[in-house]
Amino acid sequence: MAPGAPQGTPVSGASGGVPDRGPAGGAWDKGLSGNSVGLLSSVVLGVSTVAPVYCLTATLGPTVTAVGVQMPAVFLAGFLPMLLVAFAYKELNKDFPDCGTSFTWTVKAFGPRVGWMAGWGLTVATIIVLSNLAGVATDFLYLMLGEMTGSSRVADLDQNQAVHLLTVVLLIGGATAMSYRGMTATRWFQYGLVGLQLAVLVLFSVIAIGKAAAGELPDSIGFSASWLNPLEVGSFSAFTAGLSLSIFMYWGWDTCLTMNEETLGSSRTPGRAAMTSMVTLVGSYLLVAIAAQMFAGVGSTGPGLGNPETSDNVFAALARPVLGSPWSVLLFLAVVASAAASLQTTFIPVARTLLAMSAYRAVPPRFGAVHPRFRTPGYATAAAGAATAVFYVGMSLISEDVVEDTILALGLMICFYYALTAFACVWYFRRSLRNGPRDLFLKGVAPLLGGVLLSGVFLQTLTDAWDPEYGSGAVLGIGSVFVIGVGILLLGAALMTGYGLVRPEFFRGETLRRDTPALVVED
Repeated sequence: MAPGAPQGTPVSGASGGVPDRGPAGGAWDKGLSGNSVGLLSSVVLGVSTVAPVYCLTATLGPTVTAVGVQMPAVFLAGFLPMLLVAFAYKELNKDFPDCGTSFTWTVKAFGPRVGWMAGWGLTVATIIVLSNLAGVATDFLYLMLGEMTGSSRVADLDQNQAVHLLTVVLLIGGATAMSYRGMTATRWFQYGLVGLQLAVLVLFSVIAIGKAAAGELPDSIGFSASWLNPLEVGSFSAFTAGLSLSIFMYWGWDTCLTMNEETLGSSRTPGRAAMTSMVTLVGSYLLVAIAAQMFAGVGSTGPGLGNPETSDNVFAALARPVLGSPWSVLLFLAVVASAAASLQTTFIPVARTLLAMSAYRAVPPRFGAVHPRFRTPGYATAAAGAATAVFYVGMSLISEDVVEDTILALGLMICFYYALTAFACVWYFRRSLRNGPRDLFLKGVAPLLGGVLLSGVFLQTLTDAWDPEYGSGAVLGIGSVFVIGVGILLLGAALMTGYGLVRPEFFRGETLRRDTPALVVED
């Protein structure tokens, strides 16, 4: 904020430049459009970023392979650490609403370097997810077109690498442009896509349960309450593998928080929206998991959810058996809508994290540029889009195995920055934990337990990833997923060290400290 400017007023970032330095020890007004997002819009953004239909079609099969009929229980277990971490986000946001979220709060708790690595973890995870979303959207786009035209040649266009990569780049470009214009310009588009996803999931579930209950399907199985008991999972290793997958299914709810500086009631509404989003997601996941399991069973052949030939794309295999023709196209449309909606909204956390890091001088100032008309972090959004396209095309040209291994390493990044944020909450509020039972639980016990659970998943995943069998192969005898995951974190540490030598202000604690007051924006 420019010296002498009242808090809550736009700064030079709102005119297309980068934010000016705030008053000594003060927070930064980054030039975003305040009070432009309400509770409903924030909930829709949270659900949209998670992409529930895409997550389900990609995760139902692998989860069944890991834990069998206990899939619904693992989905519930994955919800628990996310819920506990959400309490941390809610309390931290209430005290210091800042679009940098994990980065900003971890800096205030543990200092510049730990906070920078939290920001790096979020940024890299988002780039990986964006590239994967674009790839899935392309796959299902051609499947949907093939279903609509009745032409296998159209559906097979996706097998042509040049066509596939060109379509991916075009989708990334379109999503970048829409995100560049801001969420308020595409609000109704998001409402429609999220509404379509949830409606199709309910329709699929109702029909699947009805057909399974009729008793005419050879592979169907009757519902059992034991499906919801995580203690019946065969082994701890299997439970951890399933839990890692289910945690990925909830990733993205924190988008509600990264919009805090643009939300009406910035200290309260984002936290409420995050909780509402997560309840919506866990309800949808449990309904679909139970319905799909009842309909198809968990066998490794035919329509069974454990069939390795269809496990990476369950809805493609179940669309016609459940919905029939021509209604099966609705499920393909829902997956495309899910990936497309998430592709747009997933730019929000990475762009606003980079904006905050720039505002506090943790990355180059250019990332702090805010578009004068749309009031969005334009440069950061465009840079994220370009990085996503380059990453996906580059990795695809090297090897499809490298793409898959990078996606497997994604869970490490997610657990890494979520756990850091949870621990940051406990340490940040450590002096107020004796104020009463509420503060002790919401600011201490819940975040600490969430951080411990995610740290356990992180360490177990590292242990499993050491084995070459976990991914596509080995590098010097070490599993490729381990090498990629740890390599990404070490790359971040190297970039942080290099930038600290060039621009040391942030790393000396001159731009963001524990006692930096929150920016007050009028509701």
